[in-house]
Amino acid sequence: MRYLVRGTQMKEIDRYTIEEIGIPSLVLMERAALAVAHEAHLAAGPYGRILAAAGLGNNGADAVAAARMLKEMGHPVSVILVGDPGRGTPELKLQLSIAEKLDIPVETFRDFIPGPCQVLVDGVFGVGLNRPVTGVYGDFLRFLGEIQADTVVAVDVPSGVSSETGAILGPALRADVTVTFGYEKLGTALYPGKDYRGRLVVADAGFPAEAASRLGDLAFTYEKEDLSRLPARPAYSNKGTFGKVLIAGGRKNMAGAAYLAALAAYRTGAGLVKILTPEPNREILQTLLPEAVLVPWEEGNLREEVVEQLCREASSVVLGPGLGQDEMARDLVRMVLSSACSPVVLDADGLNAVAACGDLTRYYTENIVITPHVLEMARLLGAPAGEVQRDLAGTALDYAGRFGITCVLKDAATVVAGRDGSLYVNSSGCSAMAKGGSGDVLAGVIGSLLAQGMEEEQAAALGVYLHGLAGERAAEALGCRAVLARDLANHL
Repeated sequence: MRYLVRGTQMKEIDRYTIEEIGIPSLVLMERAALAVAHEAHLAAGPYGRILAAAGLGNNGADAVAAARMLKEMGHPVSVILVGDPGRGTPELKLQLSIAEKLDIPVETFRDFIPGPCQVLVDGVFGVGLNRPVTGVYGDFLRFLGEIQADTVVAVDVPSGVSSETGAILGPALRADVTVTFGYEKLGTALYPGKDYRGRLVVADAGFPAEAASRLGDLAFTYEKEDLSRLPARPAYSNKGTFGKVLIAGGRKNMAGAAYLAALAAYRTGAGLVKILTPEPNREILQTLLPEAVLVPWEEGNLREEVVEQLCREASSVVLGPGLGQDEMARDLVRMVLSSACSPVVLDADGLNAVAACGDLTRYYTENIVITPHVLEMARLLGAPAGEVQRDLAGTALDYAGRFGITCVLKDAATVVAGRDGSLYVNSSGCSAMAKGGSGDVLAGVIGSLLAQGMEEEQAAALGVYLHGLAGERAAEALGCRAVLARDLANHL
């Protein structure tokens, strides 16, 4: 597991380290600059030309310090500055003074004549950028974007990317390598910022662990070692040991979604899977997945006491895959939400039912996990999809906190917000997973982990990570274009 920090949190870590621990700012800066210089040197090759672009803050000071180190390595270097250096931070002024004494050329960008270079070091903006880039700074970033650099090395965060949300704040520089300090920034773990960061290097700049521990809950992401968190499989066991998952879904001609969720639940380790579905789906589902127990119901004849009994027997419920959006679907959602005592994964048409009938939220309890994609979240909120997309983490945290549930907000980098304020950002997966049915597989994975006894927040986060790893494995085996949702389940 590794932690992710917002820009505001990183600034507090920096302040605490300098003001309360007493580590001088210039000590941290030298270590940061050395890490940037190392990556730039590797990218430039022997004696390659390097241009360092610097803003007026400490991010710019890092870039100027790196330029000085690169000159000592034998590279021809130049510093290009935006704005009046007299308005820069004390650290920037000091680094410029050192550069001048070492005969490193420093020019303002209006006077600079661009030419090809092997490496452009981007030190214009750091983690503090929180508004759109306009005026002379916008001109500067556009100017830098036209420079013919073989490699762009960003200092901490690519300039123009929000370290809080990953939003692109006007013109932005796309990096090939981002050297970030202490901790990965949340804005480069979320899209579109993640798409601008290139290869990420997390460098140790000397921040003590105590500085971050004071901040309370930090966002986090999982790594391969975290698969050890999966529920154990004791030898002395039976199917009841590993939980019973109820899949409630699949209208007539929509059996596939229920099948995919059920298959994924089994592949993730559930002991028994039941599918509550309309009678016309019986033959299809029994053929596709004979291991599942079918509980068919006749159209217009779904009895509430049957649903209550099934919910009482289930260790978890996956509600919504392929359910449809008619009145019968809304009735089934109400029956399950009002009856279930075990955790419920509310997915797909289950969410659409809640969006259409807001009163259903009164059945929300702490054992609910919702799994909307961006459009479904927009329907739940009655807000534009673009508003959700601009701040995935904030949107998920707000909804989870308001209702006391767990929210899995699906995107290229899915976020999981817990009712306790925890935030997971997924780092697994690939574009091969952008196929119909992928979300049904994820719902089955989470439902299975819940049935095996995991807490809601952990089951959701680990389920998302596991789902992404299965996507990567499927893409390796079949090619990125050829993967189907069932392949995700079969690679679990």
